[in-house]
Amino acid sequence: MAKSNSSPLSLALQGGGAHGAFTWGVLDRLCEEPGLNLQAITATSAGAMNAVAFAAGMAEGGMEGAKASLERFWRVISQKGTPFTAFSLTNSPLSLLPFGPFQAAMAFASMASPYEFNPFDLNPLRDALDEAVDFEAVRAAPLEIFLSATNVETGRVKVFREQEITRDAVLASACLPQTFRAVEIDGHAYWDGGYMGNPSLFPLIYSDAPRDVLLVLLNPISRLGIPKRVPEIMDRLNEISFNASLIGELRAIAFVQKLLDDGMLKQPIISKYKRLNIHAIRGGQVLRDLSLQTKYDTSWGFLTDLRDKGRVAAETWLGTCASYLGTRESSVDLQAEFLDP
Repeated sequence: MAKSNSSPLSLALQGGGAHGAFTWGVLDRLCEEPGLNLQAITATSAGAMNAVAFAAGMAEGGMEGAKASLERFWRVISQKGTPFTAFSLTNSPLSLLPFGPFQAAMAFASMASPYEFNPFDLNPLRDALDEAVDFEAVRAAPLEIFLSATNVETGRVKVFREQEITRDAVLASACLPQTFRAVEIDGHAYWDGGYMGNPSLFPLIYSDAPRDVLLVLLNPISRLGIPKRVPEIMDRLNEISFNASLIGELRAIAFVQKLLDDGMLKQPIISKYKRLNIHAIRGGQVLRDLSLQTKYDTSWGFLTDLRDKGRVAAETWLGTCASYLGTRESSVDLQAEFLDP
């Protein structure tokens, strides 16, 4: 359990498609914990969707409102189906190929861009956000929100915040280019934020967000064994690419913390650096045996099973690591994980 009734906490939520239901479960359990004071969320893709659903509910009804809003959002996601459902690929001639509908859809997506196979720009995620999330409430929530997307032309991360938090900002953060057209906002085109910030941690450094940061990770960072089958190779490539930016930021944070601990930084330089205390709920360990295909599984039974697993993981974290909050210590050994050879 948390140490006191006022443990401020920032959340960092990874993307991962339907696996984001695991994060739903984590948030659902954290909402019930009186010792936590959630003040900021940085998020990407499915994490961004969880963030805005949480914030909208929080604005309207506190923690109970946040819980209800998250469940409403994921119910709508389940009803709308996967992105591929909207394109009716399973009813195309490709569905006659000797593999499943998901593989048929992926094969089709590799041969044609979303500008070609989705001329009407159908997007069930857009429909779900329109139906389940009040963005005026999101912007009114007593919560700092940072949503990351990748600028297609510059290759740089774009962080949406405050009045920039809109439905299109969330869609930009979750725009997989093989599946959706780039999302255009103010003359700039964006793809999924996972390429450059999954999620971005630097906004927490340059804001007044709490120094204690809880990462909710959906993609395994390490995996033993060499993948040899095509699906295994694709799964591992997906994990590596969508963890790369986060690992880079964690290495930088670990390096700065080592400089601070060793007294290597002096005034006035030291005042420019902020210590982040990193904690983690590693959903990747729970989700390790799930294939890439399951990131498109929006069946209610699958989503609620992931939610329940997320609740268990959050309960475990509260019992073992929440006592670190407010102590100026990380419960994750950043140096051992990201600096030591």
